[in-house]
Amino acid sequence: MNAYQTGTHIFETRFGRIIAVKENGIIKAKSIRYAHSRRFQRPVPAEPSASDIISPDKTPVCPQALSPLVEKMIGATPVESFEADESTQYLSVTRPEKIVENEKLPVVVWIHGGSHEIGCGDISTADPAEWVKEQNIIVVTVSYRLGLFGFLGGDEKRPPNLGLFDMIEALQWINRYIAGFGGDEKNITLLGQSSGGDAIAHLMISEGTEGLFQRVIIQSAPLGLRHKRQKMSAEFLKKTEFLKDETDVIKMMDEYGKLTPSVMKYGLKAAMPFGTQYGFPPLCTEEESAEMWKANAGKYDVLIGLNNDETAFYLKTSEALNKYFGKGIGLKIMDKTVEKTTAFIYGDPAKKFAENYASGGGNVYLFRIYSRLKDNHIGAPHCIDLPLIFGNESAWKSSEMLKGIPWDRIHENGKKLRALWAEFARTGKISDSSERPEILELQKV
Repeated sequence: MNAYQTGTHIFETRFGRIIAVKENGIIKAKSIRYAHSRRFQRPVPAEPSASDIISPDKTPVCPQALSPLVEKMIGATPVESFEADESTQYLSVTRPEKIVENEKLPVVVWIHGGSHEIGCGDISTADPAEWVKEQNIIVVTVSYRLGLFGFLGGDEKRPPNLGLFDMIEALQWINRYIAGFGGDEKNITLLGQSSGGDAIAHLMISEGTEGLFQRVIIQSAPLGLRHKRQKMSAEFLKKTEFLKDETDVIKMMDEYGKLTPSVMKYGLKAAMPFGTQYGFPPLCTEEESAEMWKANAGKYDVLIGLNNDETAFYLKTSEALNKYFGKGIGLKIMDKTVEKTTAFIYGDPAKKFAENYASGGGNVYLFRIYSRLKDNHIGAPHCIDLPLIFGNESAWKSSEMLKGIPWDRIHENGKKLRALWAEFARTGKISDSSERPEILELQKV
């Protein structure tokens, strides 16, 4: 007999009466609006509701173009279950069904990746239910504005960093209301992967974030692409000026894709044309950033790292490149290119970030995830950490990235990794005696 019941659960919170779904040992309150916004304006916090708050039939998502690479490597997006919404300030709360009365659970806030351009907080490949049940934590997944709406700007009519302002508004909502779900508002860890990790690193030095979180876990942040982006952003902003008043968001998505900056002109950073922009609120200038991270070293516990073969996700999956570099001397060139680009975009910047933070007296851990499989030519690429952290085998069954990797191996290593990350979220530390998965190297800096 199943000890858990399926049905609804009502959270009586200061924000309102929230109707959640109860299933398989977890409770999920989905797509709660935490703020509103008009196009190219800062978010305004949502007011508490006098009527019941019920999740919408379809998951709101910021307008975006599907990525063929993501569709292939991670899995097809069920577009019929999503609805485009420019004002994409929604969050979902996932909690264990059974908790001790008056217990305050540690809270992990998931900031999704996707080059500041695609994705949302609620997708099945990042469903935290398995982790929540195993580790008795609360996970809040956050959606925010992307691309043209959230991460490109440069003047009063189109300000930059609106996606960051959305995240700050979400964190303020969490601090005000998470106690109503059994969460500890004084024990909040931000977890982000790829551009989500980049955003979290910059939230650490943003105005208006004081006291909103205590720890960060930064996975595969492309911090090597953060430098000297001003000219590229200005050019992209100018080219897309004619789209600012366009009412057809599908047309906006189609048109801006033809105007993205050239990698030939701007180098690797043009591979991520949207991003956080220094010198505009809530950020400092680029020249001040390293010193600000160092100055804030006493505020946050940090766990930062990467996968060993990040750029294999892009390079070794290309049919055109594999035609010429798929074997023999070509494969050796490909392997060296993956090694060098991974170091430049992810590895060296993570190490430098950790060492700078530690020099300011900060508590910081540095990690690296490996494949350890002899016959896995792609190694440990970008996004391989996602099934490890979130599990959910059924969501990953069509993933090309996991082809040939037994799910038992993902689950065995993932369960140990989830335990370590939860330990860090609870205490800000990882004990030397805690069991490590074989794929992980971890050090205190």
